Amino acid sequence: MKITLILNGKTEDDYIQKGVAIFEQRLKHYLPFESITIPALKNTKALSIEQQKQKECELVLKYLQPADRLILLDENGKEYTSVQYSAFIQQQMNSGIKNLVVVVGGPYGFSEELYKRANAKISLSKMTFSHQMVRLFFVEQLYRAMTILKNEPYHHQ
Repeated sequence: MKITLILNGKTEDDYIQKGVAIFEQRLKHYLPFESITIPALKNTKALSIEQQKQKECELVLKYLQPADRLILLDENGKEYTSVQYSAFIQQQMNSGIKNLVVVVGGPYGFSEELYKRANAKISLSKMTFSHQMVRLFFVEQLYRAMTILKNEPYHHQ
């Protein structure tokens, strides 16, 4: 199974870029992983929040295939411990899907259309994080899940 992470806008902070790159490199030892950055919207002051979410949705949908399983990182999604999350990833791998697509939304979340297309929503925390930090947290947790599944000494109980 391949995991594709779709991000909204470029990561500007150097320390986040470096952290994400470290975990992306580590993930290559476990499964195919790709991150795709859709461009941040321009001239958003002329657009309503709903229009912004719809335009972001259109950009995301360009990268989705009908057979892809779509997971939205959403504040109202299901929360997992790291061990539970690793079991969730194992279930996805066992299901036979070829591509698991995870999307980090824009500042206002997702459009109704994207929520309807999604197969699941996951929350990384009840706290709110910047979209930049979520990138790093997600790739680290995915790496952690893979080490848990392989019984490697990264995660401690």
